[in-house]
Amino acid sequence: MGMIETGETMLQRGQDSALLRFSLGAEYLKVGQTVAALTHLAEAVRLDPGYSAAWKQYGKALVAAGRPSEAVAAFDQGIAVAQSKGDVQAAKEMAVFRKRAAREHDQTDPGDAT
Repeated sequence: MGMIETGETMLQRGQDSALLRFSLGAEYLKVGQTVAALTHLAEAVRLDPGYSAAWKQYGKALVAAGRPSEAVAAFDQGIAVAQSKGDVQAAKEMAVFRKRAAREHDQTDPGDAT
């Protein structure tokens, strides 16, 4: 049984957690199931708003879903969380992803630049 099947079984048994949702979201993102990834990653950050790795994956899933402006907001939140915890590397990584998402947003909607 793969990670996705195992995780979904755990959820069905009521074993919900931010880590489980993060893991499922990351796995769904790897296999290109963006809607499922977004569902689980959104729940991960809802369950634990201080989970910077989940914010990073959530932002990446939003980019994959063609929602770059929402990704920028997710990366902003993740950067703030990482900085508050002193996780400099995670903040730097998300800053790079944020810059790419902002650039993609500007390309898809140039009239919405602020």
